[in-house]
Formats: sequence, structure tokens, C-alpha cells
Amino acid sequence: MNNLWKNIKKFPLFIIAVFIGFFLTTIQPIFKLLKNKKQKILIPVIIGTIFIITYNTLRLMLEIE
Repeated sequence: MNNLWKNIKKFPLFIIAVFIGFFLTTIQPIFKLLKNKKQKILIPVIIGTIFIITYNTLRLMLEIE
């Protein structure tokens, strides 16, 4: 039983590590794209597109006019 509580105490640290790893893995290719001058315009377009799609999806799901 003592071993169970040790594992439960470690779980929040594991979740934080997973989130940090996810964001680092996701952001790393974006920084590689920023090294090329032609692709610098691509990043704001992609971020804007993701924002617009998310906004419209939430607006339609929540029936906000």
C-alpha cells in the first residue's frame, strides 16, 4: 500500500513532463521553418488559419451568433 502512494505522488510530475515534451516537440519544427526567409510568412498564415477554424468550430458548437 505504501508503494501505491509513492506512485500516486509521482503522477503530477509525470503529467507536467508529458506536456512540456509535447510542446517542445511541437514547437521545434516551427523554429526550423523560421530559419528560411521564404517560409517566415507561412507561420502566421498557419497560426491564423488554425485560430479561425477553432473560432468558427466553437462558435457553431455553442450556437453563438
